Amino acid sequence: MKNDDLDVLVIGGGITGAGILLEAARRGLKAMLVEQRDFAWGTSSRSSKLVHGGLRYLAEGRLRLTRESVREREALLRDAPGLVEPQGFAFADYGNSRRKRRSFLAGLALYDLMAGRRRIWPQRHWLDADAFQMLAPNVQREGLAGGIRYLDAKTDDARLVLRVLDEARSHGAQARNYVAVESLQRSSGRVTGALLRDARSGEGSAVAARVVVNATGAWACGIPGQGNPPRLRPLRGSHLVLPAWRLPLAQAVSLMHPVDGRPVFAFPWEGVTLVGTTDVDHAEGLAAEAKVTRREFDYLMAALRAQFPQLGLIDADVLATYAGVRPVLDSGTRGAPSKETREHLVWDEPGLVAVTGGKLTTFRAIALDALGHVARQLPDWRADLAPRPVFRHRATPRGPRGVPVATLERLAGRHGRHAQHVVDAARPGELETIAGTLTPWAELRWAARSEDVWRLEDLLLRRTRLGLQLRAGGRELLPRIRAICQPELGWSDARWEAEQAAYLTLWQSHYGLPGAEPHEHSHD
Repeated sequence: MKNDDLDVLVIGGGITGAGILLEAARRGLKAMLVEQRDFAWGTSSRSSKLVHGGLRYLAEGRLRLTRESVREREALLRDAPGLVEPQGFAFADYGNSRRKRRSFLAGLALYDLMAGRRRIWPQRHWLDADAFQMLAPNVQREGLAGGIRYLDAKTDDARLVLRVLDEARSHGAQARNYVAVESLQRSSGRVTGALLRDARSGEGSAVAARVVVNATGAWACGIPGQGNPPRLRPLRGSHLVLPAWRLPLAQAVSLMHPVDGRPVFAFPWEGVTLVGTTDVDHAEGLAAEAKVTRREFDYLMAALRAQFPQLGLIDADVLATYAGVRPVLDSGTRGAPSKETREHLVWDEPGLVAVTGGKLTTFRAIALDALGHVARQLPDWRADLAPRPVFRHRATPRGPRGVPVATLERLAGRHGRHAQHVVDAARPGELETIAGTLTPWAELRWAARSEDVWRLEDLLLRRTRLGLQLRAGGRELLPRIRAICQPELGWSDARWEAEQAAYLTLWQSHYGLPGAEPHEHSHD
C-alpha cells in the first residue's frame, strides 16, 4: 500500500463511505477508501433493502427528512434501473379508525407531491375490501374494510455499495477491503493520515491524507486517535427470509404487530420473501457479528401468523435470518428505539471529518454534506457540490439468444460498466438463474474473478445473496459453486475446504434459525 499523499482517506466500506468516495473522486480529489472487513459487511448488507421516503418520518412531522428521502428515492429509481426498483406497498385496514385512515391518505397525498407525482390523489390510494384482496389475497379477511396502497422502492443493498464503489473507481479512486485503520496520525494537533494494516498480507503502512473521513457508521466511536464523537445508540433490526412459494406476495404488505402495534412488513425480494423488522437496543457490542435472537424471531413469526393465518406458517418455513445494527444518534431520553431520529450528523476537527446516522436511501445527500465539511478543510479546492446522477453507465448488455431481457437489465443495474463482461465470461448454462433466486450462475464466476473476494462468505452473503436465499445457506449447491469459483479464485483444495467449513459454521450460528436464549430485550 505505497501511495502518494491522498486528498481524502475514507474509513468505512458501507454505503456512506462509498458515497463519499464517489462524490470526492468525481470532483477531482485523490481519494482512497479502506474497510477493515469486507465491503458492505456491516449495516449496508443487513438493511431492510428498502429505498423509501419514510412515511413514519412524515407522520412524526420530520418534513425535511421525508422530502430529502423521497427525492433521493426518485433519483435512484431514475439512475439505477435494474438495481433500484419500484415496490408497491399494501396496508390492510380493519376499520379501527376512520380518522387514522383519513390522516394516512392525506399523508400519502403529501408524499406523492414531494416525489413530483402531482396527479395522484388520496382516493387513488384507497381500495375497498374486494379490490384489496385481489392485491393481497392471503391477508386476514375477517373484519377487512379495505386497504391502502402506495409506492416506494427496494434494492440489493450490498450490490448498491459495490456499484457505487465501482463508479468511484471509474473516476480514479481506490477502494480496498480487509484493510484496517490501526490509528490516526497527527502533527501539530491535526490529523494527517492513518496507519493501515492489510489483513491479507499482515503488512502495515502509513498513508498521508489532507483530510481523513470516518464513515464507519455504528463503529464511528471505535477509531483510536479521534476526538470526542457524539453518543450513538446502536439499534438492531432483524429479518426473516421465506421461500416465495410459501409466502407469495405481489405487493409488499405492511401490517401492525398484534402485540405492540409496531409496523412490520413482508415483500418480494430477489426471488424470496423478506420479512422485517425489529427495532431493539443492541447491547452485545460491535466486535462480534449481529444475529437474530429467538425473541425477535418469534416476534416476527407472530406478526406473519396474525396477518396470514390461512398459510399455516411454521418455523421450518424460514430459509434464513439476518440482523444488522443501525447507527442511530442517541437522544439521551432512552425512550422507544423507534422514536430516535434517523437523521445523520457530521462533525469535524482539524484534518478529520466524521459522519454517522442516516439512511440507506439518503447516502448521496449524506456524502455531499460530509464533502462540504471536507471542502472547508481544503481551502485550495473548489467544487460544485450540487447533486449529480449517481451512475453514468447504464447500457444493457447484449446476450445470447434466449436470455431474458429482464436478466440482462438486472446485470446492467448490478454491474454497470462490467455488465457486458459478466455476460461474456459466462460458460454454457451460466446465464440461467439459480432456482429460487434471480441470480444467474455467471454472477458467481464474475465475482470470484473480479470483485475482491477473499472469503467464501464474501461471495455468498454479499457479492451474491445466495446465503440468504437458499436453504442451509446453499449447502447443496456448493459442489457446483466450487467448480465455477475455485479456479477463478486460485484457491487450493485445502483453502476451499477451510473456507467452506468456516462459511457453513458462520451461517448456522448467525443466519440460521436461532435457538432458545434466556436473556433478551424488549422491542420498544
